[in-house]
Amino acid sequence: MDKKLWEQYADWKQNYKFVDLTHELSPQTPHWHGFPEMEISRLFDYPVGFRTHQFQLVSQYGTHVDAPVHFIPDGRELQDLRVEEMILPLCVIDVSKQVAADADYTISLADIQAWEKEYGEIPEGCFFAARSDWSNREDINNYDAEGDRHYPGWSMEALQYIIETRKVAAIGHETSDTDSARNAKEKGFLCETYVLEKDIYQIELMNNLSEVPAVGSLIFCGFPKAKNASGFTARCIAICPKN
Repeated sequence: MDKKLWEQYADWKQNYKFVDLTHELSPQTPHWHGFPEMEISRLFDYPVGFRTHQFQLVSQYGTHVDAPVHFIPDGRELQDLRVEEMILPLCVIDVSKQVAADADYTISLADIQAWEKEYGEIPEGCFFAARSDWSNREDINNYDAEGDRHYPGWSMEALQYIIETRKVAAIGHETSDTDSARNAKEKGFLCETYVLEKDIYQIELMNNLSEVPAVGSLIFCGFPKAKNASGFTARCIAICPKN
């Protein structure tokens, strides 16, 4: 009997760390500004022998997956995403210093090329995540005095490079949008549309990317196999080297 996977799991538990990349799910969970807060009600409780709750929430609430159909009418739905796409090598680019200096920062092609110069070529089929430390903020929308939002995002050039040249399988970020708030206001959701029309999925509103190294980790992206769904609240974890 082959027990290699069990042995590998035992090695993971002893020599690697597990990092939860997910926000806790509640009415206070960070979510896109246009969505209503989730509602929770208790349907049954212990006097009848068990406890159950009813949750009412938008599919893209909190840490969530976007399937291609989220923006692309004939794109794949959630049930179409293959299980092989849910466990991937994880790469993380850290732009937190740039974002601290400029809330409207967009990840550039130069940022990606500098990352590759330090860590090597982005592996084909990986999950490429952007660390901005935006998940540490209580106000993820960052409104100014005029009511405009300010938060970072990807540039089209960076996305085209990692998707078309390096052929990543999925992307992720800590903000509620792929596009920066400024670019979305001026040009629309061009970057998010591009990602999803390339038939890959993304995870938004990720958490704790500061605890994950640039290379060497695995990501496990869990979400329901919801039929005809454009996305859903997700639970993502990383298995990372301890050092």
